[in-house]
Amino acid sequence: VTRPVSHAPPPPLRSPLVVYRYHAAAVTHATPRALLLRHRTAALEAAVLSAHPSWARFTIWGAGRDGRDFFKAMSEDGKRRVAAFCDVDPKKIGSKYIYEAHRVPIVHFREAQPPFVLCVALGRTGGAFEANVTSLGLREGLDYYHFC
Repeated sequence: VTRPVSHAPPPPLRSPLVVYRYHAAAVTHATPRALLLRHRTAALEAAVLSAHPSWARFTIWGAGRDGRDFFKAMSEDGKRRVAAFCDVDPKKIGSKYIYEAHRVPIVHFREAQPPFVLCVALGRTGGAFEANVTSLGLREGLDYYHFC
């Protein structure tokens, strides 16, 4: 049985996927970063990537450590759905990210197609990253989700 595919954007999330509460005795201080990454990635896959047909293919914004770690933490189905990584680093653009059987092209952010999972930390680029996202007229919760 085939169902018609809706290309409508996913509705914005009404609440955060994950909420951290910081205190000195927090268990997160003893929880490995890789474990937290796997849980956060699984939550994003379940709530966004798998739940909305408009996310059948998507781009990971950021071909650095955080973007690559996000890719590695995804399910095999999630990895197959990554159309590209995008970045601004001329050394990365035009190459491919190779991980196991996956070969994902890295393109300039202006050549990339939404939707995006943003894997770049805010406040670390002197506003350049934020300006690039704004320049594309993207809507958070529809065209992108910020992961880092």
